[in-house]
Amino acid sequence: MSANINYEKELNPAQLEAVLSTKGSYLVIAGAGSGKTRVLVYRTAHLVEQGIAPERILLLTFTRRASREMLKRAANLLDERCHQVSGGTFHSFANFILRRYAEHVNLPRFFSILDQDDAESAINLVRNQMSRQWDKRFPKKNTLLAIISKSINKGLAIDEVVGEEYPQFAQWSGFIAHIKEEYIRYKHGLALLDYDDLLVYLKKLLTDHQHIREHLSEYYQYIMVDEYQDTNKMQAQIVQLLAVSHKNVMVVGDDSQSIYSFRGAHFKNIIDFPHIFSGTKIITLEENYRSTQPILDLTNEVINSAGEKFEKELFTRNGGKTLPVYVDVYNDNGQSRYIVKKIGELLEQGVSLSEIAILFRSGWHSNDLEFELASAGIPFVKYGGQKFIEAAHIKDVLACLQIIYNPLSEVAWQRVLMLVKGVGEKTAIQIIEEVVRQRKGLQIDGKIFQKKPELRQLFKILKDIDWTVEHPAKILKILLDFYTPLLMNHYDDYEKRLNDLGSLENIAQRYLTLEEFLTDMALEPPEKSLVEKAIMTHGENNLILSTIHSAKGLEWHTVFLICVTEGYLPSYQSMNNEAAIEEERRLFYVAATRAKNNLYLLRPQIDTSPRRSWDASGSMYTRVSRFLDEGVILSKYVTMETDRSGYKPFRSWDDE
Repeated sequence: MSANINYEKELNPAQLEAVLSTKGSYLVIAGAGSGKTRVLVYRTAHLVEQGIAPERILLLTFTRRASREMLKRAANLLDERCHQVSGGTFHSFANFILRRYAEHVNLPRFFSILDQDDAESAINLVRNQMSRQWDKRFPKKNTLLAIISKSINKGLAIDEVVGEEYPQFAQWSGFIAHIKEEYIRYKHGLALLDYDDLLVYLKKLLTDHQHIREHLSEYYQYIMVDEYQDTNKMQAQIVQLLAVSHKNVMVVGDDSQSIYSFRGAHFKNIIDFPHIFSGTKIITLEENYRSTQPILDLTNEVINSAGEKFEKELFTRNGGKTLPVYVDVYNDNGQSRYIVKKIGELLEQGVSLSEIAILFRSGWHSNDLEFELASAGIPFVKYGGQKFIEAAHIKDVLACLQIIYNPLSEVAWQRVLMLVKGVGEKTAIQIIEEVVRQRKGLQIDGKIFQKKPELRQLFKILKDIDWTVEHPAKILKILLDFYTPLLMNHYDDYEKRLNDLGSLENIAQRYLTLEEFLTDMALEPPEKSLVEKAIMTHGENNLILSTIHSAKGLEWHTVFLICVTEGYLPSYQSMNNEAAIEEERRLFYVAATRAKNNLYLLRPQIDTSPRRSWDASGSMYTRVSRFLDEGVILSKYVTMETDRSGYKPFRSWDDE
């Protein structure tokens, strides 16, 4: 036992077992609020303390921020060696490995990575090159990318994805499959990879090259994976391939919080892990450090009705005897008024706005509430604001950098050229034809620059910059001197956008090479919206409004879960699909377990949304959610209230 870290004192028995378990395969089922991050932090420190070379420990997470935070905490427990652990996201790890072994999967060493927006633009280019006469009902570029991505991540044919999730596009399944093939060829020809390609090529590398697979498996002696319930099929297969020589794998997650199937997450990965890795030891973390016992009693009862699950019963030593409150309100506005009234009471009790959240299944469910909050003067933020990296002016500058790094990036050229004075669509097509398709790069015919001084200036700047030598911050400064006048011409609010460009310069200072900078901008972009700042750090005293999906991993003193009715939660789109209903159950579980002290569940008795007027039966959208209508939940696990706020009796014209 370590003389430096008192594991028995710092960990509960189940956590301790997980931390001290090293050789072999382990599945840690970590209930909500049970300290799964603590387990990964302490286990990392323990492995290093036992003499395992830190770089031979691989910690895979879903955000770089999570990985960084875990390694920082492990270093604080032990020492700086923990910072040398090989940690990161699946995609950043894939990028790292592929840069070393690119030629083995027929890739150039200096490939570029398309972010979501650029991938959509590339899909659009491919589609338009095939034909410009598509039916108006044909899926848009973002939908095409989503269909192709799900096909890759789920290992399904295009027609299967369309049949399951996009039946309205069934007549075009063959065309979409053809676009997928052309999109793959297009990317390969221009040394472009999108997010999915990183996993595809890593899996191909590990599958096709035994000596590389065995070398990497022997190098990474211990593998840990966070949030395993959110992995897709390819990610699970990559873990299996990396562990081929030792089977020293610990995956941590909660089957009850698997809610991202729309992103390609595969619920069966965590369920089947013990079968894939024979001899797996299952360790269950059941002690909750977040919520009161009455909240846990409710959530335990809801999840116990799940069809397929690992058994667990969350408990806590926290005080608190207040039952969750189930409220029947008259309609949407009654729901909104009730929440405004309760927020006033909570503020009087000393609870800050940033410790209160309103959660909902879909973004539009909060429309009435947002109006009522504004009328009451309650400041709020709604999770989902535009991210820093998605702003048009940031995309403009990054496109310039992409061209410097890879002059064959057609998507980047398309964006940059349309900014330049004197360049229209015809000229842009001509330039792209020479630069990209004829492979002339920046050495194109000078005649095209006649009467286009800005275009000549752009090409001179691009030619003069040697990205292999210059620091990325210096490159960025040169480009911004050229771009700032364009910014002023193209955007009415350019003064606000200038601040963002300054932030981008500051970020570039952290990097030594342009390749590293562009890779991180694509894989792990900085998030700079007020919404994310508020929701992640509570740095602003604002009420939080959030979808349940966006709230996963967060917690608040008080949570209001609204529209707890059939058709809303669970969503009407899930009604005829048993697997989808089970995921909706897990969504309810995730929402309820965000609450630390108070949980309010609100059900409008009357649905006033015009969008739902077609439901002739009247049973959907007004009946309480099935997740509260099972067994004895309403009679045993909640306090029931009725609030008539929002009720307006009918007045006929005769009353006037």
